[in-house]
Amino acid sequence: MIRHIVLLTWSEEATDDQKAAVAEGLAALPAVIPQLRRYDLGTDLGLAAGNSDFAVVAEFDSVADYEVYRDHPVHQAVIAEHIKPILAARAALQVEL
Repeated sequence: MIRHIVLLTWSEEATDDQKAAVAEGLAALPAVIPQLRRYDLGTDLGLAAGNSDFAVVAEFDSVADYEVYRDHPVHQAVIAEHIKPILAARAALQVEL
């Protein structure tokens, strides 16, 4: 099992509508990428200074399944159209469970 974790920080100029478009775009991915075994998304609660703004946690049966998700054209479109325009910082890792 592979767990993929991404932390996103938005630019100061990012609007609520743009942030919502990211969440909506990402939330639609399980319907088009069956390799996703678990997919959790969330906005930071603001309980501690310096946190990232948004998190994605995804699980896959294999590295190959993760690569399908990573390279999927719908996923890449969400990144290009919604995430990159408002992205200030990104951190990610993949771990084996």
